Amino acid sequence: MPRINPVTAAAATAETNATLAAVKAKIGMVPNLYATFAQSPAVLNGFLALSDALSKGLLTPRQREIVALATAQANSCHYCLSAHTLLGKGAGLSPDAIRAARQGKADNAPDNAVASFAARVVETRGMVSDADVASARLAGLDDARIVEVIAHVSLNTLTNFTNNVAQTVIDFPVVDLAIAA
Repeated sequence: MPRINPVTAAAATAETNATLAAVKAKIGMVPNLYATFAQSPAVLNGFLALSDALSKGLLTPRQREIVALATAQANSCHYCLSAHTLLGKGAGLSPDAIRAARQGKADNAPDNAVASFAARVVETRGMVSDADVASARLAGLDDARIVEVIAHVSLNTLTNFTNNVAQTVIDFPVVDLAIAA
C-alpha cells in the first residue's frame, strides 16, 4: 500500500488530467510514479520538462538507461529498477548489460565511462574526487557529457527517492533488488 497515493483522474485538476493524458498518449500508460508526482503539478511538470530536455542531449537512449539502472540500484529503488529494466531492454540492453549497468559497468568503453561515473556520483553524493573526473575524461567523457550524467543521476534520484518514500506500487514487470551473479 502506498504511503502517498497516486492522483486519480477524478481528483486531478483539468490541467493535470491533460498532462497525464499527454503522458498516456506518448508512452501508452500513466505510470504510478507520474500519478504520484501529480500530487504536486509543479513536480510533475518540472520532471517532465527536465526529462524531455535531457532526452535531447548527448547521451544515447542506451546510456540514459545505464545511468537510470546504476542510480536505481545504488538507491535501492525497486520501482525504478523494474521500470528501467523494461525500458533498458527497449533501448537495446541485453540481460547481461542490464546486470552490468546495475553494478556501474558496461561492456564497451563509452558506456562503461558513463556507467562508472554515474555510479561514482551516486556513491559519493556528488563529492567525486579530482581523480574520478580525470578518469571520466580519460575514458572519453567530455565536460558536456559529465554534466549530463550528473543531471541524469539527479533526475533519477528524484524518482528513486519519491518511490522509496511513497512506496509506489510497481506497475512494470517486477525485478529482484538483488543483482544476480
